[in-house]
Amino acid sequence: MKTVKQDRGTRAFEGPRWLLPSAVVAELDQDGGPARAGRRPRRTVRDWLVDFTAFFVAVLMGLLIVDDLPKEHLPHSVAVIDQVVGALCCAAVWLRRRWPLAIAVAMIPVGLVSASAGGAGLIVLFTLVVHRPPRQSVAVCVASLAVMPVFYWLRPDPTLPYLGSLLLVLVLSACVVGWGLFVRSKRQLMLSLRDRAHRAETEARLRAEQAQRLAREAIAREMHDVLAHRLTLLSVHAGALEFRPDAPQEEIARAAGVIRESAHEALQDLREIIGVLRASDADDKEGRPQPTLGGLESLAAESREAGAKVVLDQRVSDPAAVPASVGRTAYRIAQEALTNARKHAPGAEVSVTVTGAPGDGLTVTVVNPAPEGDVPHVPGSGQGLIGLTERAALAGGTLAHGPLADGGFEVRAWLPWPAESAR
Repeated sequence: MKTVKQDRGTRAFEGPRWLLPSAVVAELDQDGGPARAGRRPRRTVRDWLVDFTAFFVAVLMGLLIVDDLPKEHLPHSVAVIDQVVGALCCAAVWLRRRWPLAIAVAMIPVGLVSASAGGAGLIVLFTLVVHRPPRQSVAVCVASLAVMPVFYWLRPDPTLPYLGSLLLVLVLSACVVGWGLFVRSKRQLMLSLRDRAHRAETEARLRAEQAQRLAREAIAREMHDVLAHRLTLLSVHAGALEFRPDAPQEEIARAAGVIRESAHEALQDLREIIGVLRASDADDKEGRPQPTLGGLESLAAESREAGAKVVLDQRVSDPAAVPASVGRTAYRIAQEALTNARKHAPGAEVSVTVTGAPGDGLTVTVVNPAPEGDVPHVPGSGQGLIGLTERAALAGGTLAHGPLADGGFEVRAWLPWPAESAR
């Protein structure tokens, strides 16, 4: 059947809901909110057709049983009671969906006085099996069969022996119970598949939302780590030009060149990030090369050109042997740490130490001394360190940062460097 999405993300059957039993419609409406879930299910068109057919079958079976009764051996009053009770039981067929257990229990003693209620009793038993737990159905069925020996002992069937009559009732009851269990299991299977599909849809939506959130966080980290470094250089040189308007022309020209180059690099980095977002999987390998551990020399030189004092202690004998992902993460950590040092300790000498070996991991340590004088608060401080911690964790490493005893600040990151990568 076709399905459509309803309120709150559930799925229900589209269009011809009148083809479904009201009990199934009620189950499908459970997620439609309290206003819908709390209402008593209305009879569908299918229910009316089935109920009319069941009533007609119950009346027809009652008439056939009455016509087959041995009238010469049956008192008139007993026959009248049999027919009146049978008619009432046939009328109760219309109410069996609302009170299946109560009507089924009420029909147990009826089996002692009315043979014409047999058809209605079987229909009510079927409804009970479909709508109620098997424990209740079995108990009512056993109780109903228990009165049958008494009934056939009081009113034996002239066409069948005593045991034959009991066997016929037992077979009919077993067939009705088996059919009811089949219908019940089929409905439960349908509802369980519906619930499973709903859970799968919900889980898929949550996975998609989580993937989008992780992608946004990765983009935010990348943009912060890449652009913050360039923009800090711009800020440093622009500030120098602002506060030293009488600087020599050579120094002004050099600062302007650094500003132009930093702006160009920032624009290129921004275009690269946007291009990665727009590119397909086939284009992911194209574009500007990603930074590696060997790029730390250029990073330090770039910072020195901006007026920063950077001492790089590169103790890794062969930076090219470092895995690309590890080297890129180490580069971004050093880049952000230098950016933070320029913002929070301008003019201080920053030392960058890189150590490690295959199997031992790669350690990047960035230390700056205490700043001279008061440094104004920089808006958004701390976001870069949060991003670095997440970046190190995604690479399987750790990152620690904090103030030193002399007032300085240290950022130390450890990244895994598998021994197999050096082979």
